[in-house]
Amino acid sequence: MAIHETDELGFEAPVPVGHPGREGLPEGYPTGPEVGERLPDFELPDQHNRLIRFHEDRGRSKAAVVFYRSAIW
Repeated sequence: MAIHETDELGFEAPVPVGHPGREGLPEGYPTGPEVGERLPDFELPDQHNRLIRFHEDRGRSKAAVVFYRSAIW
């Protein structure tokens, strides 16, 4: 059975609190575009392995893009 530890924010992970994989980013570390900033164009495969071009394929529709840092915080 895996042991999960909970940090001060309530996140659980199978690594000890204080492990480098659970620490936040250093002060001033770039984290990506700001909310509302236009993203650069990119392409990624969809669930059927068809290439999707972000700006071209969404047309004028609004979009939300979520990136996950990792499974272990």
